[in-house]
Amino acid sequence: MGLPIGNVTSQIFSNIYLNEFDYFIKHQLKVKHYFRYADDFAIIDKEREYLENLITPIQDFLWTELELELHPKKVKIRKFNQGIDFLGYVILPHYVVLRTKTKKRMFKKLARKKEALLTGLIDGKNFNQSMQSYLGMLKHCEGYRIAEKIKNLDF
Repeated sequence: MGLPIGNVTSQIFSNIYLNEFDYFIKHQLKVKHYFRYADDFAIIDKEREYLENLITPIQDFLWTELELELHPKKVKIRKFNQGIDFLGYVILPHYVVLRTKTKKRMFKKLARKKEALLTGLIDGKNFNQSMQSYLGMLKHCEGYRIAEKIKNLDF
């Protein structure tokens, strides 16, 4: 679908707009392990064939009921031990790590903020808010080493 990231209204609108989709997945398709945040969702099951057979009814529902389409490059069926790439993290059976692309983007943004701080374009409060935001994000995964790099301004 594509919504502006982080916008509170985007979160509200996606919940309202996709409520019918949630109902369809849970009550009509009877999917047991379904997770959605805004316009991203994941379905987990042991059977590959079951997951493959869900794609067409999901595509049909999204198009006929909501006039939406699944992004063809984002539909993936993989083994759980390979990890689920979801919301900037890779979720594995016993732990969660930050996606490599997310880590690189985070360090790049922090390096720009650090440069802006050193040149006086932003103040310490602004820089610290960004740092704290990323440190908070890292609390949801195995991000201790990354957090230490941020705290030491080593990026």
